[in-house]
Amino acid sequence: MMQLESLYTEIIMEHAARPLHAGLREPFDAEVRHVNPTCGDEVTLRVTLKDADGEPAVADVSYDSLGCSISKASASVMADLVIGKTVSEAMTVSEEFVGLMHSRGEAEPDEDVLGDAVALAGVSRFPARIKCALLGWMAWKDATARALSEREMDAPDADREQL
Repeated sequence: MMQLESLYTEIIMEHAARPLHAGLREPFDAEVRHVNPTCGDEVTLRVTLKDADGEPAVADVSYDSLGCSISKASASVMADLVIGKTVSEAMTVSEEFVGLMHSRGEAEPDEDVLGDAVALAGVSRFPARIKCALLGWMAWKDATARALSEREMDAPDADREQL
């Protein structure tokens, strides 16, 4: 068990030191800024969606984060996990991660779904740190909801086209 915790710590530190997909990129469909009022961690996140066989998919996630190793590592892991998935697949991954964070250390994380995010499982035993781990994920959900909303508003109205 100690070797596994050591490996998890290594994964977190690696993602915090060399975060994947960091740096705000263009073009993007939506941008949000989330702040954890408890500790002051913050993330500015951009999401870009694309069409994948008629279904919206995550083309890119880029972000700039300031904060602790947990929030930086979690944003890095999240971006890497959701890019390339359909929005519905990515939401499933997000729900799995949120469930893990609210499990108080009782859940058995599904590595097939969560990948490197399983390294953050231990955070769920520390209520004060859960918001750190969820910051990037909540920003991604918010930005994706905004991007989807924009797409709906920009979509041609089928009824109007018939007039």
